[in-house]
Amino acid sequence: MTAIKNQTYGVTATIATITTSAHPFKNLTSSLKILTLATVSVATLTACQQPPDYNYLTGETMGTSYHISYQLPKGADEAAIQAAVDARLKEINDSMSTYQENSTISTFNRLAKDTPFTIDADFSHVLTVSKQVYEQSGGAFDPTVLPLIETWGFGSTMTVERLQSPPSAAEIAQARALVDFESIIHNDTSIQKTKDGVALDFSAVAKGYGVDVIADVLKNKYQIRNYMVEIGGEVSTSGVSAQQQPWQIAIDAPIEGSTVSKRQTIAAIRQPMNNGNQMHLATSGNYRNSVVFAGKRYSHTIDPTTGEPIAGGAPSVTVAADSVALADAWATALTAMPYPKALATAKTHNIAALFVILADESKSGAADKLEDWQVVETPAMQQLRADKKP
Repeated sequence: MTAIKNQTYGVTATIATITTSAHPFKNLTSSLKILTLATVSVATLTACQQPPDYNYLTGETMGTSYHISYQLPKGADEAAIQAAVDARLKEINDSMSTYQENSTISTFNRLAKDTPFTIDADFSHVLTVSKQVYEQSGGAFDPTVLPLIETWGFGSTMTVERLQSPPSAAEIAQARALVDFESIIHNDTSIQKTKDGVALDFSAVAKGYGVDVIADVLKNKYQIRNYMVEIGGEVSTSGVSAQQQPWQIAIDAPIEGSTVSKRQTIAAIRQPMNNGNQMHLATSGNYRNSVVFAGKRYSHTIDPTTGEPIAGGAPSVTVAADSVALADAWATALTAMPYPKALATAKTHNIAALFVILADESKSGAADKLEDWQVVETPAMQQLRADKKP
């Protein structure tokens, strides 16, 4: 994980956020969570201006990569900063990776019911955030939904064949019986389950939490105030970029087949210069993993409340919240609802959400042009983006 010096000023630094399904934090409500691409927009400096000493770090974590751009404090050891970041991320993986046999979460998932189990502070925090969004979303966010995903066969790929021969009502009912977040009892430093076979998976919140803890390392251990942290598309920003401008995150149109080099930006969210000069964002979507069957587009996302794949969900949802973990969980929850319900839910809970939907809702085929899409914002997101439109 070699540190990379800050990009040349006057260009745009692109953050690739395409994730794969084969990683320790597989998405809860869709077995493949694909996030839109994010860019940090920067302004060209004049010849007489000198950029501050900013550094760029990158590394691997949670089956994806992280990217950090920050203003290096005088006398700080860059290698020590990256070592501290990597050590903190290892703690998160050791706690919450379902791909690590001896992680805290894997150990708990193997336990029988009514067995108290001690958890660490990170685990407890993520469980608390999950519970909050679970309750407010009416169960659309549920970290015990994995049995339904496996029953529908939405692992690494999604095919029309699965919809042509869907699981039987009995198979779905059997899987739904193990989707039971209410059976998880949380008492500060310990948890237990009241039903055998129920298991937790924090895929849809752990990367966001990872961003939060990296930001804490930068702020609290090294007194860094100007930074951008990103893991798999979840983003936290603070202060200003190397160009002394507020950080600006661009959201791509959810065009199938888009890549880092072939992409079209449809909206941008600029960090407000208030609220502590910070911003916490997460984007979730299904547009790269969906199929059209019988005239309807089905996403890779399972609605835990129905046990069925979502048809008519928003292809891309971006959420700003008080933490990236909370934004991550809400972005997943809103993706797991039909779009009208998701928009109503976001408004009810005053969530700053930006939806990218088809301009023509009757169009179920390929939408490969920018004009095929439209942006819909909740009042809270409109306020955040006021006078900051791209």
